[in-house]
Formats: sequence, C-alpha cells, structure tokens
Amino acid sequence: MSNISEKSPKLAESLSNRQIGMITIGGIIGAGLFIGSATAIQTAGPAIIISYALTGLLVFLVMRMLGEMAVIQPDSGSFSTYASTAIGPWAGFTIGWLYWWFWVLIIPVEAIAGAEILHTYIPSIPSWSFAVAIMFVLTLSNLMNVKNFGEFEFWFALIKVVAIIAFIIVALMAVFGFWPLADVSGVSNLYQSGGFMPNGFGAVLTGILITIFSFFGAEVVSIAAAESKNPQEKIRKATNLVIYRIALFYLLSIFLVVALVDWKSPGLVEMGTFQYVLSVLNVPGTKIIIDFVVFVAVCSCMNTGIYIASRMLFSLGTRNDAPKAVTNVTKTGVPKIAVLASSVAGFVGCYANYAFPGQVFSFLLSTTGAIALMVYLVIAVTQLRMRTQMEQNGVFPQFKMWLFPWLTWIVIFAILAVLGYMFISPNFRYETFLTLGVTTFILALSLIVTRKRITLKPWIINKNKDLNQV
Repeated sequence: MSNISEKSPKLAESLSNRQIGMITIGGIIGAGLFIGSATAIQTAGPAIIISYALTGLLVFLVMRMLGEMAVIQPDSGSFSTYASTAIGPWAGFTIGWLYWWFWVLIIPVEAIAGAEILHTYIPSIPSWSFAVAIMFVLTLSNLMNVKNFGEFEFWFALIKVVAIIAFIIVALMAVFGFWPLADVSGVSNLYQSGGFMPNGFGAVLTGILITIFSFFGAEVVSIAAAESKNPQEKIRKATNLVIYRIALFYLLSIFLVVALVDWKSPGLVEMGTFQYVLSVLNVPGTKIIIDFVVFVAVCSCMNTGIYIASRMLFSLGTRNDAPKAVTNVTKTGVPKIAVLASSVAGFVGCYANYAFPGQVFSFLLSTTGAIALMVYLVIAVTQLRMRTQMEQNGVFPQFKMWLFPWLTWIVIFAILAVLGYMFISPNFRYETFLTLGVTTFILALSLIVTRKRITLKPWIINKNKDLNQV
C-alpha cells in the first residue's frame, strides 16, 4: 500500500498508552469550545445544539473512514499518505501541504491568544514577549523527545477534561435547582426567547460552518498512534470512543449553556461562553479559573500544532514531496528539521501579526477558512477509492466504515454541500475563495513536481545502469 522506501528514516515509538489516550481526548477540545462557541450560539440560538450534533456526526463518520485506513497502515502522514496511494501523488502532495499550512498558521494564533491572557495579568511585559516565550518552550519540548510532547499534551488534555466535567456537574446542579449560589434552574431558556430555532434552519446551517472548525484536530490520533506500540489497537479504540467524547464534551456542555442563560445575552460574546455561565451562577474566581483553562487549551493546541505540522512535513519528505532534509531524525527519533521548519514558519506568522497588526497575518489566516472541509473531503474520497480497490481484489478490512459505499457517498455530498454553501454565503465567501486560491497554487505546484519526478525517473534508472556497468 505504501510507496515509501524501506530505508526511510523512522520515528520513535515512544508514546505511551496513557499519552495516546489523553491525546485523542484533548484533540477535540480546543479553546473554541470555551470561548468561540458564544458566536455560534448567538447565530443559531438554542438550535445550535442541532448544528453541533450534525457536525459531530459528520466528524465521527470521517474519523471512522480514517480509522479504517489507519488500522491497515499506521503512518505519520495519515490521510496524505493514503491519498497519494488511492488518488495519486498530486492529491497526497496537495492535501499534505494544505494541512501543514493550516497548522503553522494556527501555531501563532494560539501563541498570541495565550500571550494576551498573560499580558492582562502582567501588563508590564509586552504581549509579543509572552508569545515568543510560549512558542520557544513548546518548540524546545518537541525537539527533545516525542515523549515530551506526549507528556505536555497528557496534562494539558487532563486539565481540559477536568474543567469540562466540573462545569457539567455545576451546570446540572443548577438546572435541577440544587445550586446554592444562584437562583437559576430549569431549561426555559431553550424556548422562551424567540423559540428553540429563533433564526430559522438557515442559521443552523451557518452554525455548522462555525462549529466544524472546533472539531478539527480529532484526526491527530491517526498521526500520533504511528509513534506508539501497537498503533492499530489504539486507533481502533480511539475511533470508537470519538462519538461519546463529542456527546459529552460538546453536546451536553452546549445544551447546559443554552438551558441556563439567554442565548441573546451580550455577556456570552463579551466574556466567553463558559465564563459567562459561571458568572451567572456566581461561582467564585470565575475569571481566573476560565483564563487558566483557556490558557491551557491554547497551549495544548499550539503544542499539537507543532507536532502535527512537523510530522506531516516529515511524511512529505519521505515521499519526496518536500526537501529530503526534513526527514533527518535525532537519536531519539525526532524529526528535528521538520520541527524547526514548522516552528520558524509559526514565528514568522507571529512577527507578521505584531509588525503589521490587522493586515498581513489576518490575510494569511483567512486562507485556512475551508481547509478543514477539504481535508475531510479528501479522507472520504480516499476511503471510497481504497475500499473499492480492496474489495475488487477480494480483501475486506476488519475495521470497517459502515454501510459502504452509501454512507461514504452521503458524507461526500454533505461536505460538498457545505463547501457550496460557503461559496454563496457572504459571511464565508472571502475565506473560501482565498482557500481555493492557496489550494490551486499548491495543486499546480504538485503537478509540476510530480511531472518532473516522472520525467527524471527514466534518466535516473539509465544513469544507475551506466554506473553499475562501470
């Protein structure tokens, strides 16, 4: 299945079971849940629960497709490697570089967000200093050993999980009238301010476009598992548990938010979703608690960003889709050049933000608007082609996507429909066209590189024959 040489450099298999387990949980919990969900709630009202449910179902099905392929061949390049095999080298090249581009821009976004939190508590130190410091520490951690990434992510994810579970317990007590610090109970906010779906079903579809990016990162398990023992078992287990994590961390927590507070409350956007709810419930120290959790969440996302970007770049290098230097690994199995290259790109983005505020970096970030959907689409098409080829050869995977090929086709059409809606929606058209522009550029580059490789191959073979005769 793979076209990677047997002599390709190998990454370490150092991630432990507990690290992989927590990484898969943390991968779907970002700062967007704690803060960004407020925008989604004010877009669709209480019906945002439907948006999260539909998005969660889509992500779950995509993860099942990815899990089917990853169990067959665990690989740090994940869907990019599989796309190269099933669709063509141009597809693996294009989606791999698009994915790398997404994450190297997310790295400075999270660093800047974390820096702003620290700056509010220590205003004497400029925000950019904190951003650089955070990026430096996490880059250094990723350079030393993959265990460091795993350990950082274990504790980051654990804090996020504990925070959400604590929020759910407090919110449930309030809903059932057992919270002693505030006279808030029941679920009347679900229907009293304009009804459950105050802005119509169109707003629910818009809510999907906002929420889908909160889930991006769930696919990290298919990349991280390649650096652990018995990756097939970990991928299978993590994929099966994704639906329960989505239901607990997203659906239940968002349901409790819209049940306890009016969806039109300006405080939701001003303070952030969880902070506003806890402030309504008069929880002591709400601001510092949420600031700490959000800081951990952005550090977790940045830590994951450096890891994912470097592993995707490493995989591109092993397939000759990136400079061969990025495949150099240390004695501990860390692709140091790939880590440094990804971090340097992040530092450049961070510099652009502070040197040209509201200009260059905002433009670059807009180019990532539809990349998540592009990745999901490629995963679905790859799984469709790969599974079809396997079954034609009489091979049937043990870990299967259900109702193949009908469910796969439904997912493909659903993603295409969402992309089409983004093209016609005034709120998303700009980012979608910029993403299309970047995709077209990388696709053209992939065709040039692929054609050059095909042209050079006969020459290299003949040259080697001549050298052997000598």
